[in-house]
Amino acid sequence: MTTAHPSPTDLALPHWETTPDDLPAAVREVKAAIRRRIEASGRTVDEVFAVVEARVRERVAQIHADRERGESVWPVIDYADIENGRVSHEQLAKLRRRGCLVVRGHFPREQALAWDAGIVDYVEGNRFFESYRGPGDDFFGSVGSKPEIYPIYWSAAQMEARQSERMATVQSLLNSQWKHESDGVTWFDPERDSLYPDRIRRRPPGADSNGLGAHCDPGTLDLWMTESYQRAFRHLFDGSVEDYDPWDAAHRTAGPQYPGTTMCSAFRTFQGWTALSDMAHDQGVLHAVPIPEAMAYLMLRPLLDDVADDDMCGVTTNQVFPATEKWHPLLLEALSGIPDVQAGDSVWWHCDMIHSVAPVEDQQGWGNVMYIPAAPWCERNERYAVSVREAFVSGSSPSDFPEEHYERTWPDRFTTDRLNSTGRRGLGLE
Repeated sequence: MTTAHPSPTDLALPHWETTPDDLPAAVREVKAAIRRRIEASGRTVDEVFAVVEARVRERVAQIHADRERGESVWPVIDYADIENGRVSHEQLAKLRRRGCLVVRGHFPREQALAWDAGIVDYVEGNRFFESYRGPGDDFFGSVGSKPEIYPIYWSAAQMEARQSERMATVQSLLNSQWKHESDGVTWFDPERDSLYPDRIRRRPPGADSNGLGAHCDPGTLDLWMTESYQRAFRHLFDGSVEDYDPWDAAHRTAGPQYPGTTMCSAFRTFQGWTALSDMAHDQGVLHAVPIPEAMAYLMLRPLLDDVADDDMCGVTTNQVFPATEKWHPLLLEALSGIPDVQAGDSVWWHCDMIHSVAPVEDQQGWGNVMYIPAAPWCERNERYAVSVREAFVSGSSPSDFPEEHYERTWPDRFTTDRLNSTGRRGLGLE
């Protein structure tokens, strides 16, 4: 007589829609359940992790080879080629392989510099520096300059860039790299962005900045402990790891998250910023681990035997998802900085991607950016758009960010009558 073993899909994983009262116990429970599910497939956790590790090692070796040849690790594409449909298959293949992109000339340099000057007029004219109360959150407060991150959302510069046709063109290209339809479900609309509002960074010449440590932003414990993400990462947990696709949006755009476990209420295919100044590659710029598959490594690493049962390799609530030398040294070998950029260029990285900002002393030149991601219209982003509309109309800080609300009384903030069709659709107004 043989004993029937359950299939992986028969083993439901525990999940929580609110933060568990006993978080260490919940972590132990979900880790044990994931291990049982993997083992029910006939494979061990070590075997599954080995598949991912081998794939990552191959990517790391390719990145080392590019560096040795003096080639740019980051793909670079001219905006004119995107606009005119001249992006080659080789360029798209590198974009998907690396999961990041620099768009040269996304906006004319003169336009970007004018936006930068307009932001200065906006904040100075409204006496921002006299009323500035210090960093509203510990994360960006750690950079050390005062201030570096401006909690400003509704300037003309930001809104004009968010709703511009040139921005929509690039976002469409980036969204199209994702699989956005499967099993009869359309997970997002690649041609419509939700205008996710974010802040401004302005770092002056001569500044010292501590930078930001390596981390990623798609979530924290909810990546293991909510039903939607358990489905999104199903191939990592059911023994079919070879089928895992970091470009598959299935189940990422619908499910709830619980408090204290995410940096972002919206689904972003890519995070991004638009340069408002020229920046040299060695002046405290963005670095990333250009390996989209690295998320599989991050998700499976806590299941190995050298990690305590109540530990997710340092991932916890109310903090970013860290990537560290202790747990992820192979990944950090691939950490690669952007090339030199000019005002008007934009920089993009896959939403799962590990990234950091290098420290700098006595910075040469300005380091100014507007944070504008690709956040396509979907169920999750439509929900968040309700609060975004309210914040836009009142000049408030969006709900994903500290409640600072500097712009509520500023008479020259961007207003509803200045929205074009793209802007109105992005805010859910048509």
